[in-house]
Amino acid sequence: MRESQPMSPQDYVQQKAAASGSSFYYAFLFLPPERRAAITAFYAFCREVDDVVDEIKDPGVAATKLAWWQKEVLQAFAGKPTHPVMHALMPLAPAFGIESRHLMAVIDGCQMDLNQTRYLDFAGLTTYCHLVAGVVGEVAARIFGQTDEATTLYAHKMGLAFQMTNIIRDVGEDAMRGRIYLPLDEQQRFGVKANELMQRDYSDRFTALMKFQTDRAHALYDEALALLPAADRRAQKPGLMMASIYRTLLREIEASGFQVLHQRIALTPLRKLWLAWKMQALGRF
Repeated sequence: MRESQPMSPQDYVQQKAAASGSSFYYAFLFLPPERRAAITAFYAFCREVDDVVDEIKDPGVAATKLAWWQKEVLQAFAGKPTHPVMHALMPLAPAFGIESRHLMAVIDGCQMDLNQTRYLDFAGLTTYCHLVAGVVGEVAARIFGQTDEATTLYAHKMGLAFQMTNIIRDVGEDAMRGRIYLPLDEQQRFGVKANELMQRDYSDRFTALMKFQTDRAHALYDEALALLPAADRRAQKPGLMMASIYRTLLREIEASGFQVLHQRIALTPLRKLWLAWKMQALGRF
Protein backbone atom coordinates (compact mmCIF):
# COMPACT_ATOMS: atom_id res chain seq x y z
CA MET A 1 0.00 0.00 0.00
CA ARG A 2 1.16 3.51 -0.78
CA GLU A 3 1.46 5.85 2.15
CA SER A 4 -0.86 8.82 1.96
CA GLN A 5 0.91 12.08 1.27
CA PRO A 6 0.90 14.68 4.06
CA MET A 7 -1.51 17.53 3.40
CA SER A 8 0.13 20.68 2.03
CA PRO A 9 -0.55 24.06 3.70
CA GLN A 10 -2.47 25.09 0.58
CA ASP A 11 -4.69 21.99 0.76
CA TYR A 12 -5.21 22.59 4.48
CA VAL A 13 -6.47 26.16 4.09
CA GLN A 14 -8.60 25.19 1.11
CA GLN A 15 -10.31 22.47 3.16
CA LYS A 16 -10.73 24.85 6.12
CA ALA A 17 -12.36 27.51 3.95
CA ALA A 18 -14.60 25.13 2.01
CA ALA A 19 -15.72 23.19 5.10
CA SER A 20 -17.14 26.31 6.72
CA GLY A 21 -19.79 26.62 3.99
CA SER A 22 -19.41 30.37 4.38
CA SER A 23 -20.70 32.97 1.95
CA PHE A 24 -17.12 34.20 1.71
CA TYR A 25 -16.07 30.99 -0.02
CA TYR A 26 -18.41 31.60 -2.96
CA ALA A 27 -16.91 35.02 -3.57
CA PHE A 28 -13.38 33.55 -3.63
CA LEU A 29 -14.20 31.25 -6.55
CA PHE A 30 -14.12 34.10 -9.08
CA LEU A 31 -10.71 35.51 -8.07
CA PRO A 32 -7.43 35.03 -9.98
CA PRO A 33 -5.27 32.24 -8.46
CA GLU A 34 -2.84 34.32 -6.36
CA ARG A 35 -5.57 36.54 -4.89
CA ARG A 36 -7.72 33.45 -4.26
CA ALA A 37 -4.80 31.75 -2.49
CA ALA A 38 -4.25 34.82 -0.27
CA ILE A 39 -7.89 35.30 0.75
CA THR A 40 -8.33 31.56 1.33
CA ALA A 41 -5.30 31.46 3.64
CA PHE A 42 -6.40 34.62 5.49
CA TYR A 43 -9.96 33.33 5.86
CA ALA A 44 -8.64 29.99 7.16
CA PHE A 45 -6.68 31.93 9.80
CA CYS A 46 -9.88 33.75 10.85
CA ARG A 47 -11.71 30.43 11.08
CA GLU A 48 -8.95 28.87 13.20
CA VAL A 49 -9.04 31.59 15.86
CA ASP A 50 -12.83 31.90 15.76
CA ASP A 51 -13.18 28.14 16.28
CA VAL A 52 -11.09 28.41 19.46
CA VAL A 53 -13.85 30.50 21.05
CA ASP A 54 -16.79 28.57 19.57
CA GLU A 55 -15.56 25.00 20.07
CA ILE A 56 -13.43 25.02 23.24
CA LYS A 57 -15.76 25.01 26.23
CA ASP A 58 -13.17 25.75 28.93
CA PRO A 59 -12.40 29.52 28.84
CA GLY A 60 -8.94 28.94 30.34
CA VAL A 61 -8.00 26.46 27.62
CA ALA A 62 -9.40 28.81 24.95
CA ALA A 63 -7.38 31.75 26.35
CA THR A 64 -4.21 29.63 26.29
CA LYS A 65 -4.88 28.64 22.68
CA LEU A 66 -5.42 32.28 21.63
CA ALA A 67 -2.17 33.23 23.39
CA TRP A 68 -0.47 30.48 21.34
CA TRP A 69 -1.89 32.04 18.16
CA GLN A 70 -0.52 35.46 19.16
CA LYS A 71 2.96 33.95 19.49
CA GLU A 72 2.53 32.07 16.22
CA VAL A 73 1.67 35.29 14.36
CA LEU A 74 4.75 37.06 15.75
CA GLN A 75 6.94 34.04 14.91
CA ALA A 76 5.49 33.79 11.41
CA PHE A 77 6.20 37.45 10.65
CA ALA A 78 9.73 36.87 11.97
CA GLY A 79 10.11 34.15 9.33
CA LYS A 80 9.38 31.08 11.48
CA PRO A 81 5.77 29.90 10.92
CA THR A 82 4.81 26.48 12.32
CA HIS A 83 1.06 26.18 11.62
CA PRO A 84 -0.10 25.18 8.10
CA VAL A 85 -2.30 28.31 7.89
CA MET A 86 0.68 30.58 8.50
CA HIS A 87 2.83 28.56 6.09
CA ALA A 88 0.18 29.20 3.42
CA LEU A 89 -0.35 32.88 4.27
CA MET A 90 3.16 34.24 4.86
CA PRO A 91 4.55 33.98 1.29
CA LEU A 92 1.55 36.04 0.09
CA ALA A 93 1.33 38.60 2.91
CA PRO A 94 3.86 41.16 1.59
CA ALA A 95 2.26 41.39 -1.87
CA PHE A 96 -1.13 42.23 -0.40
CA GLY A 97 -0.10 44.44 2.51
CA ILE A 98 -1.17 41.96 5.20
CA GLU A 99 0.51 42.94 8.48
CA SER A 100 0.81 41.27 11.87
CA ARG A 101 -1.42 43.99 13.39
CA HIS A 102 -4.31 42.80 11.22
CA LEU A 103 -4.06 39.22 12.49
CA MET A 104 -3.54 40.39 16.08
CA ALA A 105 -6.71 42.49 15.86
CA VAL A 106 -8.74 39.43 14.85
CA ILE A 107 -7.31 37.51 17.83
CA ASP A 108 -8.12 40.48 20.11
CA GLY A 109 -11.73 40.33 18.92
CA CYS A 110 -11.93 36.62 19.74
CA GLN A 111 -10.46 37.33 23.18
CA MET A 112 -13.31 39.77 23.76
CA ASP A 113 -15.69 36.83 23.27
CA LEU A 114 -14.00 35.07 26.20
CA ASN A 115 -14.17 38.07 28.51
CA GLN A 116 -17.40 39.80 27.51
CA THR A 117 -20.83 38.28 26.90
CA ARG A 118 -22.94 41.49 26.91
CA TYR A 119 -22.65 44.95 25.35
CA LEU A 120 -24.17 48.00 27.01
CA ASP A 121 -24.75 49.94 23.81
CA PHE A 122 -24.13 49.96 20.06
CA ALA A 123 -20.92 51.99 20.46
CA GLY A 124 -19.43 49.19 22.59
CA LEU A 125 -20.60 46.54 20.14
CA THR A 126 -19.03 48.50 17.27
CA THR A 127 -15.60 48.20 18.94
CA TYR A 128 -15.96 44.41 18.92
CA CYS A 129 -17.25 44.38 15.33
CA HIS A 130 -14.28 46.49 14.21
CA LEU A 131 -11.87 43.78 15.39
CA VAL A 132 -13.69 40.67 14.14
CA ALA A 133 -15.19 42.10 10.94
CA GLY A 134 -13.91 45.59 10.07
CA VAL A 135 -10.26 44.55 10.06
CA VAL A 136 -11.18 41.41 8.10
CA GLY A 137 -12.87 43.65 5.52
CA GLU A 138 -9.79 45.87 5.37
CA VAL A 139 -7.49 42.93 4.63
CA ALA A 140 -9.94 41.45 2.11
CA ALA A 141 -10.16 44.79 0.25
CA ARG A 142 -6.35 44.86 -0.07
CA ILE A 143 -6.29 41.30 -1.40
CA PHE A 144 -9.09 42.01 -3.89
CA GLY A 145 -7.04 44.86 -5.38
CA GLN A 146 -7.69 48.14 -3.56
CA THR A 147 -6.20 51.21 -5.28
CA ASP A 148 -7.98 54.05 -3.43
CA GLU A 149 -7.31 54.72 0.26
CA ALA A 150 -11.01 55.58 0.75
CA THR A 151 -11.91 51.95 0.01
CA THR A 152 -10.75 51.10 3.55
CA LEU A 153 -13.68 53.11 4.97
CA TYR A 154 -16.06 51.17 2.72
CA ALA A 155 -14.50 47.87 3.85
CA HIS A 156 -14.90 48.70 7.54
CA LYS A 157 -18.52 49.77 7.10
CA MET A 158 -19.33 46.67 5.04
CA GLY A 159 -17.66 44.49 7.67
CA LEU A 160 -19.93 46.05 10.30
CA ALA A 161 -22.99 45.32 8.11
CA PHE A 162 -21.88 41.69 7.72
CA GLN A 163 -21.29 41.27 11.45
CA MET A 164 -24.68 42.77 12.33
CA THR A 165 -26.26 40.30 9.89
CA ASN A 166 -24.42 37.45 11.65
CA ILE A 167 -25.58 38.72 15.04
CA ILE A 168 -29.21 38.87 13.86
CA ARG A 169 -28.99 35.37 12.33
CA ASP A 170 -27.31 33.82 15.38
CA VAL A 171 -29.31 35.40 18.23
CA GLY A 172 -30.68 32.04 19.43
CA GLU A 173 -27.45 30.09 18.92
CA ASP A 174 -25.37 32.72 20.71
CA ALA A 175 -27.85 32.98 23.60
CA MET A 176 -27.53 29.22 24.17
CA ARG A 177 -23.76 29.79 24.50
CA GLY A 178 -24.43 32.51 27.06
CA ARG A 179 -23.56 35.37 24.69
CA ILE A 180 -25.94 38.18 23.75
CA TYR A 181 -24.64 40.72 21.26
CA LEU A 182 -27.82 42.80 21.03
CA PRO A 183 -27.02 46.04 22.92
CA LEU A 184 -28.44 46.02 26.45
CA ASP A 185 -29.90 49.52 26.23
CA GLU A 186 -31.83 48.50 23.09
CA GLN A 187 -33.10 45.31 24.72
CA GLN A 188 -34.38 47.46 27.58
CA ARG A 189 -35.96 49.98 25.20
CA PHE A 190 -38.00 47.19 23.58
CA GLY A 191 -38.63 45.36 26.87
CA VAL A 192 -36.82 42.14 25.89
CA LYS A 193 -35.03 40.28 28.69
CA ALA A 194 -32.01 38.00 28.32
CA ASN A 195 -33.85 34.98 29.74
CA GLU A 196 -36.51 35.33 27.01
CA LEU A 197 -33.80 34.92 24.37
CA MET A 198 -32.31 31.93 26.18
CA GLN A 199 -35.73 30.31 26.55
CA ARG A 200 -36.54 30.95 22.86
CA ASP A 201 -39.53 33.04 23.82
CA TYR A 202 -40.94 34.90 20.80
CA SER A 203 -43.03 38.04 21.31
CA ASP A 204 -44.10 41.22 19.55
CA ARG A 205 -41.44 42.98 21.63
CA PHE A 206 -38.76 40.63 20.28
CA THR A 207 -40.00 41.16 16.71
CA ALA A 208 -39.83 44.95 17.17
CA LEU A 209 -36.28 44.69 18.57
CA MET A 210 -35.16 42.55 15.63
CA LYS A 211 -36.82 44.88 13.12
CA PHE A 212 -34.83 47.74 14.65
CA GLN A 213 -31.58 45.74 14.30
CA THR A 214 -32.40 44.78 10.72
CA ASP A 215 -33.23 48.34 9.67
CA ARG A 216 -29.86 49.42 11.06
CA ALA A 217 -28.08 46.63 9.14
CA HIS A 218 -29.76 47.67 5.87
CA ALA A 219 -28.69 51.28 6.51
CA LEU A 220 -25.10 50.07 7.05
CA TYR A 221 -25.14 48.25 3.68
CA ASP A 222 -26.38 51.42 1.98
CA GLU A 223 -23.74 53.55 3.73
CA ALA A 224 -20.99 51.09 2.78
CA LEU A 225 -22.00 51.00 -0.89
CA ALA A 226 -22.06 54.81 -0.98
CA LEU A 227 -18.48 54.88 0.38
CA LEU A 228 -17.01 52.59 -2.31
CA PRO A 229 -14.93 54.69 -4.74
CA ALA A 230 -15.90 54.15 -8.39
CA ALA A 231 -12.26 53.41 -9.24
CA ASP A 232 -12.32 50.30 -7.04
CA ARG A 233 -15.80 49.00 -7.79
CA ARG A 234 -14.59 46.38 -10.28
CA ALA A 235 -11.75 45.15 -8.05
CA GLN A 236 -14.05 44.93 -5.02
CA LYS A 237 -16.60 42.71 -6.76
CA PRO A 238 -15.93 39.76 -4.41
CA GLY A 239 -16.96 41.95 -1.47
CA LEU A 240 -20.06 43.02 -3.38
CA MET A 241 -20.86 39.34 -4.00
CA MET A 242 -20.71 38.74 -0.25
CA ALA A 243 -22.90 41.80 0.30
CA SER A 244 -25.47 40.39 -2.13
CA ILE A 245 -25.48 37.02 -0.33
CA TYR A 246 -25.59 38.52 3.16
CA ARG A 247 -28.29 41.05 2.33
CA THR A 248 -30.43 38.34 0.74
CA LEU A 249 -30.01 36.34 3.95
CA LEU A 250 -31.08 39.38 5.97
CA ARG A 251 -34.24 39.67 3.86
CA GLU A 252 -34.94 35.95 4.36
CA ILE A 253 -34.72 36.46 8.12
CA GLU A 254 -37.16 39.37 7.86
CA ALA A 255 -39.52 37.29 5.71
CA SER A 256 -39.49 34.53 8.34
CA GLY A 257 -40.76 36.97 10.97
CA PHE A 258 -37.36 36.78 12.73
CA GLN A 259 -37.68 33.09 13.62
CA VAL A 260 -34.05 32.99 14.71
CA LEU A 261 -34.28 31.82 18.32
CA HIS A 262 -34.81 28.12 17.56
CA GLN A 263 -33.04 27.78 14.20
CA ARG A 264 -30.27 29.13 12.00
CA ILE A 265 -31.74 30.53 8.80
CA ALA A 266 -29.42 29.98 5.82
CA LEU A 267 -29.31 30.18 2.03
CA THR A 268 -28.63 27.03 0.01
CA PRO A 269 -25.17 26.65 -1.59
CA LEU A 270 -26.78 26.86 -5.04
CA ARG A 271 -28.48 30.14 -4.19
CA LYS A 272 -25.24 31.61 -2.84
CA LEU A 273 -23.44 30.57 -6.02
CA TRP A 274 -26.20 32.13 -8.15
CA LEU A 275 -26.05 35.41 -6.24
CA ALA A 276 -22.25 35.49 -6.53
CA TRP A 277 -22.36 34.74 -10.27
CA LYS A 278 -25.04 37.38 -10.85
CA MET A 279 -22.84 40.04 -9.26
CA GLN A 280 -19.78 38.81 -11.16
CA ALA A 281 -21.48 38.62 -14.56
CA LEU A 282 -24.12 41.33 -14.38
CA GLY A 283 -22.72 43.60 -11.69
CA ARG A 284 -25.94 43.80 -9.74
CA PHE A 285 -27.70 42.51 -6.66
